[in-house]
Amino acid sequence: MIRDGWNAGAGDRDEAALRGRPAGLLNRRSFLAGSAAGLGALGLAGCATSDGLLLAEAAKVYGPMPDEKFPIPAVDISKVNPKYYRRTVRYDTKEAAGTIIVDPSNYYVYRVEGDGSATRYGANVGRDGFLWSGDAYVGRKSEWATWTPPKEMIKRQPEAAKYARGMPGGLDNPLGARTLHLYQNGAYTLYTIYASSDPESIGSGITSGCVGLLSQDMIHLYARTPVKTKVVVLPA
Repeated sequence: MIRDGWNAGAGDRDEAALRGRPAGLLNRRSFLAGSAAGLGALGLAGCATSDGLLLAEAAKVYGPMPDEKFPIPAVDISKVNPKYYRRTVRYDTKEAAGTIIVDPSNYYVYRVEGDGSATRYGANVGRDGFLWSGDAYVGRKSEWATWTPPKEMIKRQPEAAKYARGMPGGLDNPLGARTLHLYQNGAYTLYTIYASSDPESIGSGITSGCVGLLSQDMIHLYARTPVKTKVVVLPA
């Protein structure tokens, strides 16, 4: 998802760096710089557990979601480094509870819990040349959103033209099950936090500046994130 090609949500984000931005939006130069639920129950700050227990808990957290509009299959957790499994960790920050903090250098997304801890999710982030940093906020939320490739992508990859009028939501849709659309000063930045169905992408830089979480993690974060939530993307 979100790789150069059939990469997630190009209409919303994958081609963000190729499209002009009004003045005052996320600074292009800076951008191009380069629940205690689930696994949190295993303990804060990476407390030692047996590999067997970790994998058993991960299998539950990343199991199938048959009640979704488009039933989501279980994640093949063997393709995800265990350090990227969802868990609660100690996290010191001055940001308010509920704030989302993206750490692209370490491929993590944090949801601040406000008690010296955060829920941490493994993520994929922008590839070289598409990294960015700055503050934004969740301007809108989407479930099983329609994906529309921008003209720039269609020009570069003519096979995308068949979706010029939009690709309906579904398991094959690059935007995935849930999307948080990031805004600044009332304007859409074209960047998102989205649901990825590709476990092998977690812990890598493959996107055009957007941030992907495993579908189960994204649904977990989405449910706890209201519109207007602050999002901080740290320098890479």
